[in-house]
Amino acid sequence: MSSPSLPTARLPLRPSPAAATAPLSRRGAPARSLAASPAPAVALKPLVSKAPASGSYRSALLLHRRRRYALPETAVPEAAPKVTKEYQDWDSLTGKFAGSANVPFLLLQLPQIILNYRNLVDGNKTALYAVPWLGMLTGLLGNLALVSYFAKKRETEAVIVQTLGVISTYVVILQLAMAESMPFPQFVATSAVVGAGLVLNLLNYIGWLPETLWLLWEDFTTVGGLTVLPQVMWSTFVPVIPSSILPGIICGSLAVAAVAMARMGKLSEGGTKFVGSLSGWTATLLFMWMPVAQMWTNYLNPSNIEGLSAFSMLLSMIGNALMIPRSVFIRDLMWFTGSIWACALQGWGNLACMYCCNSISREFFLATTFGLLLWLGFLPAPSLINSVTFLYDEPQLLGIGLLTAGRAVFPGFTFGRDTEAFGNSSPMDTLKELICGK
Repeated sequence: MSSPSLPTARLPLRPSPAAATAPLSRRGAPARSLAASPAPAVALKPLVSKAPASGSYRSALLLHRRRRYALPETAVPEAAPKVTKEYQDWDSLTGKFAGSANVPFLLLQLPQIILNYRNLVDGNKTALYAVPWLGMLTGLLGNLALVSYFAKKRETEAVIVQTLGVISTYVVILQLAMAESMPFPQFVATSAVVGAGLVLNLLNYIGWLPETLWLLWEDFTTVGGLTVLPQVMWSTFVPVIPSSILPGIICGSLAVAAVAMARMGKLSEGGTKFVGSLSGWTATLLFMWMPVAQMWTNYLNPSNIEGLSAFSMLLSMIGNALMIPRSVFIRDLMWFTGSIWACALQGWGNLACMYCCNSISREFFLATTFGLLLWLGFLPAPSLINSVTFLYDEPQLLGIGLLTAGRAVFPGFTFGRDTEAFGNSSPMDTLKELICGK
């Protein structure tokens, strides 16, 4: 007897006339007769076959498979509404801001280079001993690691900024080596690392570097960053704690073990991604630690504040602030964290210390403070400006007033423009996407 439910149980589509003229075998095992039938074999390859489909059965099967498995073509138009004119303008503007950060960073390093050159020409090599070569080396390694990070993300403006940072810092290190302030073996090793790093990053950026060499370079920057960072953090508090190289040795050994396990496939997928992101984060933490070390030195020796340049601190704050909009636009939490930290501590934090020690004027400090708040996109609410103004003559309480004012804010430039570009309802949505992802 024929089973009328057999075609509908097999596929909920109406069979084609061709299939009706050649019915399946109704004797024996139904499963084997279906497997041996030529009709399903033709219908199994509609997406890879170059010949046009013949018959309504195959066309219906193709439509059914597309509806069932939701081919990627149906998900592409969902992101199209976000590409608006505001989005494109904000994309272009943030790229220009990041590229213009080269100007303050070059001006920040240029006076030191000129001063070192004059001392070398005059034969005053002792003056260059005031520049710590270990601190310059730390910044150089941080710049070099961030070149690799941004080159991998194809952020051209950020790559240029970090590359110029590598070159300008290396010029200072070269001057220190000429003055014999930096040991010659360390200088040779540094030169080799810088040269290899810049060449490898350039080849990788233009697509000429094999994947194996790039992975080896990433592993090197990961191990180097995790070795240098804890050692620098420990050395900062050497007046209080004993001097030791154990932090660098221990963390470096752990980094080598973690990288080896990741390359051998001994870690989970999440663990492998975590190890891969360590080089960028260690470079960012190196930069984040530099203002902490400076403020710790100011705390131990308040007289050193008189030797700080307010103009240099302002240039550092401006250079990092110019890169914040781009980091927010591409939702790069690591870049945003390093930039906002440098603005808050290396720039504004040191200026606050100088203001409390009467090294700069109130007008200069307040103008810098409100300019930074306006640029970041959060400005104190008008109802709280009076409370800040009341503390104008009290340097010790001014910071508390600013923190209190920061609790009531409304959007300004960076987060305000980004909210409009992405079509979010409030800047808090932008901040949530930045921290937690979309």
